[in-house]
Amino acid sequence: MADQTDLLQRIDAALDTVRPHLAVDGGNIEIVKIEDDCLLVKWLGACSNCSMSIMTMRAGVEDAVLKRVPEIKSIKAVNGLS
Repeated sequence: MADQTDLLQRIDAALDTVRPHLAVDGGNIEIVKIEDDCLLVKWLGACSNCSMSIMTMRAGVEDAVLKRVPEIKSIKAVNGLS
């Protein structure tokens, strides 16, 4: 796996592409940690209890991260509804 710092920077840059959409509704997302090939994230603000977080995860977060960071094979939220 790539250097951890480089990997985290690339993941964060990928998340930056969806953060403006989350911010519109008062939400955000942060990296918790990487376990094996799985990225664990935490929904923040309005996203933490939004019923649309499952769709946002699939259509926004997974699309952005998995395309830009092939080392990551899956993404799971540690909170929220997804």
